[in-house]
Amino acid sequence: MTDRLVIVGAGQAAFALAAKLRVLKDMRPITLIGAEEVPPYQRPPLSKKYLLGEMDFDRLTFRADSWYAENQIDVRLSTFVEEIDRPAKRIRMHDGSWLEYETLALTTGAAPRRLPAAIGGDLAGIHVMRSKRDADELAGEMRAGRRLLVIGGGYIGLEAAAVARHLGVEVTLIEMADRILSRVASAETAGIIRTIHLGHGVTLREKTGLVRLIGHNGRVCGAELSDGSVIDVDVVLVGIGVTPNDRLAQEAGLDVGNGVIVDAFGQTSDPAIFAAGDCTLLPWKGQRIRLESVQNAVDQAESVASVLAGSREPYDPKPWFWSDQYDVKLQIAGFNLGFDETLMRPGVRDGSASIWYFRQGRLLAVDAINDAKAYVTGKKLLDNGIEPDKTVLADPAADLKQLLA
Repeated sequence: MTDRLVIVGAGQAAFALAAKLRVLKDMRPITLIGAEEVPPYQRPPLSKKYLLGEMDFDRLTFRADSWYAENQIDVRLSTFVEEIDRPAKRIRMHDGSWLEYETLALTTGAAPRRLPAAIGGDLAGIHVMRSKRDADELAGEMRAGRRLLVIGGGYIGLEAAAVARHLGVEVTLIEMADRILSRVASAETAGIIRTIHLGHGVTLREKTGLVRLIGHNGRVCGAELSDGSVIDVDVVLVGIGVTPNDRLAQEAGLDVGNGVIVDAFGQTSDPAIFAAGDCTLLPWKGQRIRLESVQNAVDQAESVASVLAGSREPYDPKPWFWSDQYDVKLQIAGFNLGFDETLMRPGVRDGSASIWYFRQGRLLAVDAINDAKAYVTGKKLLDNGIEPDKTVLADPAADLKQLLA
């Protein structure tokens, strides 16, 4: 079929793209290719309720298998693409077979960084958190009294630490930078999150890196740290970031940076190939960024679907994120890249607060910690291009509604 859309990758962006096309009554043939053995599913609960055993996998899948058949979407699982033949508009599968396309969409996501074998990265008992399989393997290790080492103080590591403590696992978290969340949040936000984890019994060691993991009979049993100490370890979770899955694009000669470079319509340097989600490097406010979030995966993919269906509306990212740790909900509106000023505002409830980010006096983002009102207000301000009155923000007795008047 010459009008076939082939979607490489079967995550959030892939599902959003296919589903939006059908909502728009675009009935072109769609083939969706996924390396995992399960259909598209939500990933955020993997490191939270799924890992805790509070949510079955069936609740994570976007649709039942029958939905794909009813919507004429050919889903091919447990397979992957080896090569894109752009002149012939076809892809080679790992079994050597070829599949033709009229339009190709890369929604290949990102892969967690792993430790090199030279420092013990190939020992048993070392885990990452990205897929259902990762979560299943880690869940089998989470038993009360065991000792978990979390390497990396980003959101994935902190969320896993919170789940581990809930299950009675002893947790040590190390972060090589001066503080946790150093790449993604202010010192104020990091300080609040640090206090919460310390209160739940996590041992936090900032400015501390890993020298090597120590093994016994092929399994991790300890870790030598950069401060010279050696600790006993039963399980390790590596949370040191991700890298975009852009190999296919690069080998096919597409423009690639830190991800697949796309324009405001999700189009790559080949007009027949689009990309969406964590694998992309997209335009935003005069620069190119990667937005690793469910929100961007959905919104960007739906934008691509609209373009394929005939729209020429460019994608204007409006970032938002969230993280659940213990009974704390951190909600983030905007993107704090390049901030030069922060303003911290206490919330109306104990333990709630918001941190507002500015660059040259203009609002960039807000972190809301158990403070839904601050999050909603900040998101409305950002979505509507309204600059808040800092005197109102700085006054904890002032009603945030004033900012929207």
